[in-house]
Amino acid sequence: MPPPPATGLDRRLFLTSLIGASAAVAGLGGCADGSAAAETKGASTAPLADKVPEGTSLKISSYQNTQQIQFELAGLKVPFEVSDWLNIGAGPDVINAFRANSLDLANNAGIPPIQAYYQGFKAKIVAINLTRKPNYLFATKPGSDIRTPADFEGRKLAFSQGQAQGVVLLRALKKAGLAYDQVELVPLTSNQFLTALQSGQVDIAPLANSQAPAYLNQYGSKGAHTIETDVVDLLSLLWAPQSVLNDPAKAAAVAAYIPQWVKGLVWTWEHPDQWNREYYVKTQNLTLAQAEAVTDLANKPLFPPSWDEAIAWEQETADLLVEGGFVKEFDVTQLFDRRFEAIAARAATAEYRR
Repeated sequence: MPPPPATGLDRRLFLTSLIGASAAVAGLGGCADGSAAAETKGASTAPLADKVPEGTSLKISSYQNTQQIQFELAGLKVPFEVSDWLNIGAGPDVINAFRANSLDLANNAGIPPIQAYYQGFKAKIVAINLTRKPNYLFATKPGSDIRTPADFEGRKLAFSQGQAQGVVLLRALKKAGLAYDQVELVPLTSNQFLTALQSGQVDIAPLANSQAPAYLNQYGSKGAHTIETDVVDLLSLLWAPQSVLNDPAKAAAVAAYIPQWVKGLVWTWEHPDQWNREYYVKTQNLTLAQAEAVTDLANKPLFPPSWDEAIAWEQETADLLVEGGFVKEFDVTQLFDRRFEAIAARAATAEYRR
């Protein structure tokens, strides 16, 4: 059962103390003082090996088996053993798996690395895919009269501080000119959003584009609808614990994985009909029409040769959380391992380098 929602300043203190308590229970040494020296101390700067040593293995996230299906369809392989593909995607779950040493590499949005830093866990971003179009839209509870983000005032909004959905919501509020204390942020994780909408626990929840068709199919006749905005979450990224990247063999495996990740994303973009049938219809139980609607909203993969834009965006995201009292100010450049900066772009053709 999620904790009861709080409002105003008490809400912010509640969320901040919740994260602090989590770090304390885990025995972490927190780095919320924003000290770059404290965070980067011990981070490897050694050149990446050209070849992956024999016997190297990685445990990689693959939410809803996306990566395995993508790699199989595209005929992609990696020069190391994947000892486990973990069906894990939500940022908080990824952080916990990193801590437990049960996961070596994950695909997330920009906010989980910020959250990990605030909890005192050292991890680094190793690859960037820029998303120029919204990946999320706002869904209403059944029977709602909310039509625009300006109507969010005074309403209960599902909010996950450690996930992309949370930042998309904060950005939407800022764009609508609403302060955090003009709404009620209900702390939930994204896997609780649908239940919260269905039960009326919240008025609004940000849903991934791929989630919306099934929700509307079930509750659209009861007055549920979606609200589209132009708010984007710019970063889709790969990241790994600093301890993994400090291991020369594992760092080489991460570097070898990135080009295959790039090729998988490009293959999916270039083969939407096959992806719709083999993934969305066969494994996600969407109709072909629903799958096509999701694919129509998909982002063309873009791999920047320079991470400057990504770093600026990540700093803006962190500062947005600072404004709400959710984290303390810090320099996000320490979240990026720039030894890997050029790898993704080099693996892509010019059309996908931006």
